[in-house]
Amino acid sequence: MISTIIDLIRHGEPVGGRRYRGRTDDPLSEKGWNQMWAAVGDYRGWQQIVSSPLLRCSRFAHELGGKVDIPVSIDERLAELGYGEWEGKTPAELTAHDPDLLLRYRRDPLNNRPQGAEGLEGFAVRVSAAWRQIIEEQRGRHVLVVAHAGVIRMIMAQALAMPLSHLFRIQVGNAAISRYTVEGEGADAFASLIFHNGRLAP
Repeated sequence: MISTIIDLIRHGEPVGGRRYRGRTDDPLSEKGWNQMWAAVGDYRGWQQIVSSPLLRCSRFAHELGGKVDIPVSIDERLAELGYGEWEGKTPAELTAHDPDLLLRYRRDPLNNRPQGAEGLEGFAVRVSAAWRQIIEEQRGRHVLVVAHAGVIRMIMAQALAMPLSHLFRIQVGNAAISRYTVEGEGADAFASLIFHNGRLAP
């Protein structure tokens, strides 16, 4: 049976440090660039790179693609979850007047969504559509997907049949890599998680 290998890497630290960015389009900081290069090391096994359109992902994807001579495509559906009125704010800013705000959200994101934020149900639909297309178009190949913590969590939740309410029980570090193998195709495609929150460099 033909097997597809898909590596997912989260972007490194953006300019401005830790924030609920969502669609806020900050580029990588110098530290973030260093994190990304350290994570991939000298690995050259990919045949295609697919990236979120946001700068903290796409600029590295294009730099890596040019360095190792791999084609790069951008998929708008891999953009991060939109955080509404939380966009651009630090955890400290969000919890200054409500210390349990973020804990309530992580425990039950379906019922504690920020004002104006994207719904998890819709987010699941668009990420799933992007994931299925990658599986179908890259069958039998080794692919790198450059994306965001929310996207990586959603793919894991779908692959492992986790409920959306448990999405934030998954930690995803800056420049962390997850690997899946996918057997079969279409509705019968079967994804297995090989490792999570890792790196490829020795």
